[in-house]
Amino acid sequence: MAPKAEKKPTAKKPAEEELAAEKAPAGKKPKAEKRLPAGKSKEGGGEGKKGRKKAKKSVETYKIYIFKVLKQVHPDIGISSNAMSIMNSFINDIFEKLAGEAAKLARYNKKPTITSHEIQNSVRFVLSGELAKHAVSKGTKSVTKFTFS
Repeated sequence: MAPKAEKKPTAKKPAEEELAAEKAPAGKKPKAEKRLPAGKSKEGGGEGKKGRKKAKKSVETYKIYIFKVLKQVHPDIGISSNAMSIMNSFINDIFEKLAGEAAKLARYNKKPTITSHEIQNSVRFVLSGELAKHAVSKGTKSVTKFTFS
């Protein structure tokens, strides 16, 4: 018997590659296609890529609450967007500090849950003097109001 000649790979045209991909041999399974989440199609409702609008990610901020408190304290004064952004960053920073301190307190006491007691003590540690006293009294008042409503 003569040795079999090796087949040299031939350059396939893109159209031939697509046909070859569609006609998979009977023994092999066709390649899995990427699936989109339910309710979404590749076409995008007949519009091209240029016509589609990107869905905006919702970013949670404290801006509406800052504005409400400002209007309670000074009804005739506004706030610039830059100042609002600074206030939002400030509140996020204070929140992170309080949550971190409350988590440490819960861990030290071998408790799996952060309660109002841990939050109250973390407020006393993070905030100073008179500010801590006011924050604790307002927080206690709010928790009482929430509990009995």
